[in-house]
Amino acid sequence: MRGSIRKRGSTYTWYLDVPDPATGGRRQRSKGGFRTKKECQAALNDALAALRSATFVDPSPRTLGSFLAEEWLPAVRPPRLRPSTWSSYQMNTEAHIVPALGGVALQRLSPAQLTAFYRTLLEHGRRDEQGGLAPKTVRNIHGTIHAALQDAVRWGYVARNVASAVELPKGMTPEMQVWSPEQLRCFLDHVRADRLYAAWLLIVTTGMRRGELAGLRWADVDLEAGRASPRRPRVVVDNEVIVSEPKTAKGRRSLALDPVTVAALRRHRAQQATERIAAGPLWQNSGLVFTWPDGSPIHPQRFSSWFEQHARAASLPRIRLHDVRHSYATAALAAGIPAKVVSERLGHANIAITMDTYSHILPGLDEHAAGTVARLILGDPGSRQEPSVDKALTTGHQAPEQGEEVKGELPGQRGRASGGIRTPTGLPTGT
Repeated sequence: MRGSIRKRGSTYTWYLDVPDPATGGRRQRSKGGFRTKKECQAALNDALAALRSATFVDPSPRTLGSFLAEEWLPAVRPPRLRPSTWSSYQMNTEAHIVPALGGVALQRLSPAQLTAFYRTLLEHGRRDEQGGLAPKTVRNIHGTIHAALQDAVRWGYVARNVASAVELPKGMTPEMQVWSPEQLRCFLDHVRADRLYAAWLLIVTTGMRRGELAGLRWADVDLEAGRASPRRPRVVVDNEVIVSEPKTAKGRRSLALDPVTVAALRRHRAQQATERIAAGPLWQNSGLVFTWPDGSPIHPQRFSSWFEQHARAASLPRIRLHDVRHSYATAALAAGIPAKVVSERLGHANIAITMDTYSHILPGLDEHAAGTVARLILGDPGSRQEPSVDKALTTGHQAPEQGEEVKGELPGQRGRASGGIRTPTGLPTGT
């Protein structure tokens, strides 16, 4: 199998017979446009090597833009991808990738082109032309390209994923905004009379995502066993609320509930039963735990809006509803809960995500662990007498001594608590 080269006009073209998996025969493939015979021979040698290693791909004029818009995005539509993920891929493709790289031949896309593209996005990527995109946004766009090219490799369109060879833009991660346990307690005190108090308590004591809270069904809650399993999150995609799958496989989890949260859910269920009787034939049997008084679903964004109103009324620092999840995780880690347990309760895909997300408190935990383990092994330093440097050390070991919705609710504020977690103490029982 050697192939051949021919001169066509002022350029050279190589020809190669390749196996046809459909018929078992052979079919001819060619690629031209080379300025010299030497360049053409080098390209033919590369094609022969790829054929021998089973990485040969048919030359194609297919552009990156046509591949993304006409083949890849239609192929990965839900249910293959979560609706929110697919919507993100579509937005990145239409707003950034196709306008800049759509005309590049898919098989000629290079790491250098992607690196230059990312640099341009960082400097001038905003559509209002008022500056560049955040590094996190550029990394998300890279994720779209990487996922698309990975499928292009599997489909035999390209020999390798050139996005894997690109160094991602680095940037400072914005400082995470969280509430301390005292501030979480202050918030719960403020909303204690709220109709959705059980919802606020549940998100504080479990770190549930907003979509999981909005989509939680009574069928997902076992009050006798004290467990909740959020399986059908309600999320917003393109301004439309849809029922989605859990964000990760680990998102299909069963969460243990503390007794205070279970009691609050029991009271909420009784209140909902009263509302059902009052609504009569107008009741909408959605099966959801948290609904409007007529049983209809609550838009997920409502939870965020109500939370912000409550936090403002309680004179607490401004954070997002999602930051309550971060506050829960930070408090749990600071209280000494193993990172593996915290990761499982949050529904992270793996513990590495947990460790990376909450790395800001790991140094303090490391110091706490060092002191705790040292005291466990060495005992209380105050109870031990160190040997004098003037005396010979004995070969034995001296044993340490023993013994050592917002509708005019009352603020209910105890006073603004200071930020930051100062001690490993957690929330009060059930909060």
